[in-house]
Amino acid sequence: MLLNQISRHDNVAVAIEELTVGQSYTVGSTTVSPKVTIPKGHKVALEDIPAGKNIVKYGFPIGHATEDIKIGEWIHSHNVKTNLGEILEYQYHPEGVESPDQKTIPATFAGYRRKNGRVGVRNEIWIIPTVGCVNRTAQLIAKGANDVSKAVENIDGVYEFTHPYGCSQLGEDQSNTQKILADLVNHPNAAGVLVLGLGCENNHIEEFKKVLGQYDNERVKFLAAQDVEDEVECGIKLVEELIAQAAMDKREACPISELVVGLKCGGSDGFSGITANPLVGEFSDKLVANGGTSILTEVPEMFGAETILMDRAENEEVFGKIVHLINDFKQYYEDHNQPIYENPSPGNKKGGITTLEEKSLGCTQKGGRSKVVDVLGYTDVVKKKGLTLLSAPGNDMVAATALAASGCQIILFTTGRGTPLGTAVPTMKIATNSEIYQRKSNWMDFDAGVLLQGQSMDSVAEQLLLHVIEVASGRFTKSEEMGFREIAIFKNGVTL
Repeated sequence: MLLNQISRHDNVAVAIEELTVGQSYTVGSTTVSPKVTIPKGHKVALEDIPAGKNIVKYGFPIGHATEDIKIGEWIHSHNVKTNLGEILEYQYHPEGVESPDQKTIPATFAGYRRKNGRVGVRNEIWIIPTVGCVNRTAQLIAKGANDVSKAVENIDGVYEFTHPYGCSQLGEDQSNTQKILADLVNHPNAAGVLVLGLGCENNHIEEFKKVLGQYDNERVKFLAAQDVEDEVECGIKLVEELIAQAAMDKREACPISELVVGLKCGGSDGFSGITANPLVGEFSDKLVANGGTSILTEVPEMFGAETILMDRAENEEVFGKIVHLINDFKQYYEDHNQPIYENPSPGNKKGGITTLEEKSLGCTQKGGRSKVVDVLGYTDVVKKKGLTLLSAPGNDMVAATALAASGCQIILFTTGRGTPLGTAVPTMKIATNSEIYQRKSNWMDFDAGVLLQGQSMDSVAEQLLLHVIEVASGRFTKSEEMGFREIAIFKNGVTL
């Protein structure tokens, strides 16, 4: 199969391999002969499309033709323009949602049950700076303490999460920094946390504690660098205390319903919406059907597909939250005098994605077909089991950090162009095509490209499920093996 017509309503097909001039290619009852070489992952016209008519992919318009397009011609940004407008009004048209099969998912994984009842998939010690001024100090403490942790059973390592904020911020920016850091301090993957401050910053430790709220003093320690003679030595001693406490934790069988999995994509290509994203959607549906939770974010990459999510809202209240999620993010663009639809990225376009509608229709497939039970604001922590939407931008590191802060123990990250990115929680890279999976084997955890080679969605989804359970039970992802662990916090306003 060299062409893929995703929906019978589509007037385009996707090139599975490069299409060459002089050759004929057939999909269904249609045969096309390309007028130019068409790169793999890109679109070819299956019929004559007059100027102004919609280009249809996934069964939905992804834009309109800006000129007459003949059957067999390459369809991309040179002859297609988005249909999207500005802030819209929406009506609730609820759709019935089928319950996925529950039989194929394992009943348990080996996790860490915390005192507060939450479950982690790692037993790590985290160092969280309250301010960027002590970033290097955090790194030195982590480096010194890791030698101790390696000799202790059940400890998965000591990691610092540096950032440039915590001082010279005002209003919402300062609040977002505090809340994201507090969410990480309370994360169940962290068996122990050292909160490291400088002493004179806006987000000094006593101020931060007001946002943090109740905490376990056996699990969370605090250190202000200005208050001690040797902050690195003191920090290492505190981390050693945390290691000793965490060493008593043991993995135990935890029900699959305790899993909270983030859904993310980056470096998307023309295969993302055919292989990896619908595969992750299958996983999400099965997890949700078995009582678990999945969280979908990247709000700008819902634009153009938002009504699909709105119509799957559990009730009218959730529908209203989705409307606000979408329009509030559009307003953010307008407030900064920026075009709402300045997307896809250059890499997306090179991979075959032409418009934001096309990107969104592919991206939102990661949420499967389950009903949407809740919508979280940026920095909010997950409250309900089921499919939840989270407010965060498309930026890979900011969105991945927001997913981790919301309570995700694992992130499934689909990519067609490739990325080594890793954040505070295990980040599984799922390749949309086998070429990138093989060429960047040091980055990739799972090959969804086999779906283009005849393997069934059910069998590949089963393999992905088992892999996720292994990661939840202790198997390291490639980004973890490479030591890629970073966070990024959303910034909006003034810096003093």
